Amino acid sequence: MAGQILVLNAGSSSLKFGVYEAGAEPVLAIRGQIAGIGRDASFRAADATGLTLAEETGRAVPGHGAALGLLMDWLGSRPLAGAGHRVVHGGIDFVEPCRLTQAIADRLAALEPLAPHHQPHNVAAIRWLTRERPRLAQIACFDTAFHAAQSGPARRLGLPLAYEAKGLRRYGFHGLSYEFVLGRLAELCGGQAPERVIVAHLGNGASLCAARDGKSIATTMGFSTLDGLVMATRSGSVDPGAILHLLRAEGMDAEEIEDLLYNRSGLLGLSGLSGDMRVLLASDRPAAAAAVEQYCYAIQRNLGSLAAVLEGLDALVFTGGVGENSSVIRERVCARLGWLGISLDPTANDANATRIGAPGSPATAWVIPTDEERVIARHAQRLLHL
Repeated sequence: MAGQILVLNAGSSSLKFGVYEAGAEPVLAIRGQIAGIGRDASFRAADATGLTLAEETGRAVPGHGAALGLLMDWLGSRPLAGAGHRVVHGGIDFVEPCRLTQAIADRLAALEPLAPHHQPHNVAAIRWLTRERPRLAQIACFDTAFHAAQSGPARRLGLPLAYEAKGLRRYGFHGLSYEFVLGRLAELCGGQAPERVIVAHLGNGASLCAARDGKSIATTMGFSTLDGLVMATRSGSVDPGAILHLLRAEGMDAEEIEDLLYNRSGLLGLSGLSGDMRVLLASDRPAAAAAVEQYCYAIQRNLGSLAAVLEGLDALVFTGGVGENSSVIRERVCARLGWLGISLDPTANDANATRIGAPGSPATAWVIPTDEERVIARHAQRLLHL
């Protein structure tokens, strides 16, 4: 056996993990999560078949270091050959997965202001393993890297060029998800994906990516994970003038505006009820219906702009928690996309089938569950020469 790869995805209050057996293709052995970090936490792990291996609630886990300590103790003497990390932001310099060093970890920490709700936790996991398991090789895989080869106009903001040299540009995110989904689409299509594809990653965070020949050419998230679509609690695109108004007329400071845009907007702010799409679809409140309508409208409007960049559309793919599981949202999004050749098969859509487009429609429609952890395992295995 070549060894096992530990895959880590550290969030603000959670640590998702997977263990993969190295081989021709990494094979999932264990998947789990420590949730509720900083309060009464829960720890769950299951094997590849879904059989529960560990389940514990009410555990005191004060921080990510304690979460990693709990996980590593539970893993015990497993033959780990390395650890692969999801790192949200790679900045300008990190445009492909890399083996981590202390110097690289420091450079990634310097990017924390660009992704304040993600990057600090990614870096904290890296630093803990460096300190507590110094002999364990670590690999960083970046959500921004998939979009790094976009053209200048796709990356550039309309600010003086001097600011671009300081890192103010469009980066795009969810790249690990897009990499997996486009690869899987190619497999489903006999080895080659359609030329012009839009992938809709619809989860708590949400974005769209336009890909030509499997390569990102435009995406809705930009400098930050706030841009683009309406999300669970994030605003999506907001006129910068509105931000200036909040600063001046409402007397808000930067921290208050950050909290508003990241945590109190989106579906939660629009509905006044919840950021969970399932709750909103089940509600009879007019504000809940209006929030869902706004969500679908934002997807439709942004999707049209990406189709323009692609000069047409050959396939639309839904992924992410909402994209994979909500036939209602898929139906509403696609209802106004007939001009792009999209037509759904209602029965296939209601069944969450893989191919949900109506037979004979000019553009195909798909539901493909994402697997970012598998992409990380693949890159880690390659860089570790397993």
